[in-house]
Amino acid sequence: MGRLFWKIFIFILLAQMAGMVAVGATFWLRHRSLEQHHTGFPLHVYDEHGRPLPPPPHKPPGHFPVEPLIGTFYASLLAAALIAQYFSRPIRNLHDAFNQAANGKLEVRAGAMMGHRQDELADLGRDFDHMADRLKAAMDLQQNLLHDVSHELRSPLARLQVAVGLARQSPDKLQATMERIEMESGRINYLVEELLTLSRLDAGIMEMPRVDTELEELLSVIVDDARFEAKSKEQEVVLDCERDLMFKCQPELLLRALENVVRNALRHTPAGKRIHIVCRRQGAPSSIYISVLDQGPGVDPAELPHLFEPFFRGASHHADGHGLGLAIARRVIHAHCGEIMASNIAGDGLHVEITLPQS
Repeated sequence: MGRLFWKIFIFILLAQMAGMVAVGATFWLRHRSLEQHHTGFPLHVYDEHGRPLPPPPHKPPGHFPVEPLIGTFYASLLAAALIAQYFSRPIRNLHDAFNQAANGKLEVRAGAMMGHRQDELADLGRDFDHMADRLKAAMDLQQNLLHDVSHELRSPLARLQVAVGLARQSPDKLQATMERIEMESGRINYLVEELLTLSRLDAGIMEMPRVDTELEELLSVIVDDARFEAKSKEQEVVLDCERDLMFKCQPELLLRALENVVRNALRHTPAGKRIHIVCRRQGAPSSIYISVLDQGPGVDPAELPHLFEPFFRGASHHADGHGLGLAIARRVIHAHCGEIMASNIAGDGLHVEITLPQS
């Protein structure tokens, strides 16, 4: 038995014994007082002939009720043990579950140990299970992230080593080799910057002051850059934004998130097709709705739930991306208490919808 069991047990037992002694003493003192009262004032009783009867024999004072106290003591002993066991067992189970989780066994669950209880201790067990599920998911995500990072870095590092070897073997091709080294270094630098941004968003350390921002102006910057990139493929980028639409945000982060979504649409839209961007106020309470529609091949329905996960790239992914742009977009939108989702358009294309609460 643990310390908590004995504390609960002794506390309940002492409380019951104190109550029993107090009740027993009260009745005993009252009974004795009544006996003394009748003894001090005897009553004269006469028979049918008028002759006085002798007084009743004097009774000694009543004894303290020991037998009921002994019986009640054993009953209290059993009740205290059962109550202490009822409360201490689930706490002991929770203690064991926490120890196993601290040792890395995140598959342990405490809810099943609570049986059919419907009290606060059972709620605590379910909360522990929820915490263990979240921790296990986070640990799995971290392991997958490390695996993906090592995989993404392996290829450019291997090409860098090859380029260095070629530079040593063919000094006459030094210029072309240096350009290759510069390109691979840029890819590594871009990947590291994306990873740092993702980790800072997850840690919540990119909290910058939020300012009122006109969304039409913010989206115009993104659309201008997108139109410049789309010229080579003769793509059309259309912006349909409500005027004077203000949103309190971190402009740099929101700009990057929306730019990642638009650039993803550009990469997957064939030449000569169109990307349509819509931004307007909707609903009650008022919220801001932003949608990006492309005319690309869309996404396999089985891949849609994973589209915003780090390093996820579908079966038709492009070699120039690391699968971090949409993951960063989701983190930024969630940091602004918004939601982002993607769905396929009937026919061809992907529809990304963003909803932001307007304070």
